[in-house]
Amino acid sequence: MIVIGGGPVGENAAARTAAGGLRTALVEFERVGGECSYWACMPSKALLRPGHALAAARRLPGVPVGDRLDAAAVLARRNGFTSDWDDAGQVEWAEGAGLTVLRGRGRLVGERRVDVGGRVLTAARAVVVCTGSVPRVPPLPGLSDVPHWGSREATSAQEVPTSLVVLGGGVVGVEMAQAWARLGSRVTLVASGERPLPKFEDFAGDLVADGLREDGVRVLTGVRATGVSTADAGISLALSDGSSVEGAHLLVATGRQPATFDLGVEEFGFGAGDPLPVDDTGRVSGVDWLYAAGDVTGRALLTHQGKYQARAVGTAIVTGAVDPEPWTAPVSTADHTAVPQVVFTDPEVASVGRTAAQAREAGLDVRVVDVDIAVAGSSLHADGYRGKARMVVDERTRTLVGVTFAGPDVAEMIHAATVAVVGEVTVDRLWHAVPAYPTISEVWLRLLESYGL
Repeated sequence: MIVIGGGPVGENAAARTAAGGLRTALVEFERVGGECSYWACMPSKALLRPGHALAAARRLPGVPVGDRLDAAAVLARRNGFTSDWDDAGQVEWAEGAGLTVLRGRGRLVGERRVDVGGRVLTAARAVVVCTGSVPRVPPLPGLSDVPHWGSREATSAQEVPTSLVVLGGGVVGVEMAQAWARLGSRVTLVASGERPLPKFEDFAGDLVADGLREDGVRVLTGVRATGVSTADAGISLALSDGSSVEGAHLLVATGRQPATFDLGVEEFGFGAGDPLPVDDTGRVSGVDWLYAAGDVTGRALLTHQGKYQARAVGTAIVTGAVDPEPWTAPVSTADHTAVPQVVFTDPEVASVGRTAAQAREAGLDVRVVDVDIAVAGSSLHADGYRGKARMVVDERTRTLVGVTFAGPDVAEMIHAATVAVVGEVTVDRLWHAVPAYPTISEVWLRLLESYGL
């Protein structure tokens, strides 16, 4: 077995096949642990959490709090979560799991053949591509001539920028705008849509926009960037309404694309930068020995979903090595229609499954139930708690096909909704899943009552 890409997805696929008795090589050209460990999930949440804790304390009378965060301490703690960008611990884990770690960029050069820095390896069983994704750079005039941040620079900066312009209202944009604003930067967020987070329910983006404004972020919506240039302050971003914004740094957060560049996929009929099409076992279309998992498939660009896919891939390969009968992932819907996601802003957004619009587009007979999160648990949690919940029900089966929560600290509520969606639990049965009192989860009762149960 050869796994190209040593991030969490590659680690899971490789560990699965090694545990199944296959000699497995893990190929990584940067750091074992990948984007999530050093530039995405872990450092970004380490930057966000102290600000959330301070805001939560301010919402409760009688809790002594300071006026601001200790930025140096926050950055130092962030550095600790990345092990100061040293992957020695991750390599030690991989080798302890029985993997052979190979440093270098892996490139497909033939059937089951991978070139790693001039050394060509041949896999007896299969090759798995887990190379993740990279930032999508927009064709913005002047951008190539202006120093700017991508997500990596935004999560690894060692000093708080005096001012920051964030281009893009997606997850990376809103999270980094709030993190740096709470650390003392003067932040402007530019989003081309009516609100941030356009892929979520509308109320989620509205609540997050309000939260950003309360933190001093200037939120500009419905405008596009038309060009960028250097300025006395650092950069100047021209906008479609004729105005411009300036800042010391520019963060370009306009999405990501599969990292299939310089991988040799063209030899097998796939385009560089395009996702690798896979079935539910992770097998790449038309290539019986090639598998892929994670962002590189374009299915669900989330670490937890990639790790789920990797486990399915690893099991499929091990099972196939022992038993030639086809193997299918037990819950193929898990990375299609039951994907959980959290936006770690304040307020948080936690969702799973389809939005109301997506459910209708899929032809479902949909009923949408909206309630404010206003229960004893939320009142105790914070003075002035503001939040909303939505339940999307397929009336034909009376099961949930989508749930969204938006409000402070709702992230831990989403797994219950995920179980309900994946398990196709009916609303009638959910009535007997009694939430503990007094918790924010009591909002489930309000949802079911509003539905009519």
